[in-house]
Amino acid sequence: MEFVNFEGLRLDGRRPKETRRMRCVMTVLPAADGSATFEAGNTKVLAAAYGPREAPLRSDALHDRCVVKVEFSQAAFSSDQRRRRGKGDRRSLELGRVITRALETCIMTELMPRSQIDINVVVLQSDGGVRAAAMNACVLALADAGVPLRDTMASCSAGYLDGTCILDINHLEESGGGPEIHVASLVNLDKIVLVQSDHKCAIDVFEPTHALALEGCKVVALVMREAMLRRTKDLAATRAAERL
Repeated sequence: MEFVNFEGLRLDGRRPKETRRMRCVMTVLPAADGSATFEAGNTKVLAAAYGPREAPLRSDALHDRCVVKVEFSQAAFSSDQRRRRGKGDRRSLELGRVITRALETCIMTELMPRSQIDINVVVLQSDGGVRAAAMNACVLALADAGVPLRDTMASCSAGYLDGTCILDINHLEESGGGPEIHVASLVNLDKIVLVQSDHKCAIDVFEPTHALALEGCKVVALVMREAMLRRTKDLAATRAAERL
């Protein structure tokens, strides 16, 4: 299969360095302290944050920082694969741990000792880039809950197919067997939080692919900040109306 044709277009019509269309919506679950959905193309992830609150188990509480717990699951209807990935699935547990480690770097946990933040992540529709979409949805949910963050953490993926670095790969491109680089970054602080690769690759392939994923993080961060700004304006308008 030709993933990049002679005109430089991918299967879905994008240029190699173009992201999919993204959409963010905050406060989608009124019962949660913070919630959000993040969409990238046909991939859609829902995240709900609860806390910070007192740790239910005293043994889990830490005297110097907040504990972050993430539960990752994938809805049975999210893809055409028959295998269901629930909370106990090995891959779901692994992704939950990866997201937890990244969020612990982003959240100012030292400001909330002896407390706990619980985040539930559900993949509603899967078409590649699930890991990045889940992290982005979590950050938006935490911001919606008013959790103090060091910076807007954004995540994006990039791959290498047909001798070309491509940004924000979808499911079909993930199945191409080429190297994939997943990156999460604190964009303003210029700090890389996470770098993962599911395949071994040469350094001359890794470096440009990694650099492209970092550029993708900057694009994602702009979209996320616009969503946060819209939510802030909506809250300000609501409070102004309540005073009248």
